[in-house]
Amino acid sequence: MTFNLSEILSTTMVLFAIIDILGAIPVVIELRRKAGHIESGKASLVAAGLMILFLFLGESLLKVIGLDVESFAIAGSFVIFFIAMEMVLGLTIFKEEAPETVSIVPLAFPLIAGAGTMTTLLSLKTEYHTQNILVGILLNILFVYFVLKNTNRLEKLFGKSGLNILRKAFGVILLAIAIKLFRNNTGL
Repeated sequence: MTFNLSEILSTTMVLFAIIDILGAIPVVIELRRKAGHIESGKASLVAAGLMILFLFLGESLLKVIGLDVESFAIAGSFVIFFIAMEMVLGLTIFKEEAPETVSIVPLAFPLIAGAGTMTTLLSLKTEYHTQNILVGILLNILFVYFVLKNTNRLEKLFGKSGLNILRKAFGVILLAIAIKLFRNNTGL
């Protein structure tokens, strides 16, 4: 088991771009506003667990339950689409009766460890050694935890107007990501 710094950096940067926790800050703040709080540690641990589980068992797990990666990605695109619609139009589609689960769904899955992240992990596994991918996952989860833990500070930094602008802008970006995921996996 040899660690390769080049592979670690590559996997870390690819996952960082896919997870895009900085781009998700408006979504995180919105979820926190609705739920009252976000359990940063719980969300980070669940996301890490899902990514690691998917790294080792992803394709096999999907095959066992009769799904392919494309179907998984399409389902994730719908969840992201509805979250984006809330952000852009100010609608309330996601009604959570148990606010404590917001840290798991939709935050840990599909926002952090979503279809894009999962399919990226399967791709990375064909190119890099598993131990280096694991280090990349852990480095990203540490950064995710830091961002989730500091959403109050980030909210103060951006202010109410800044957050409204960011929420609408990132809502449109999330819509585009959802549509891209859908198109790439349906062939439309």
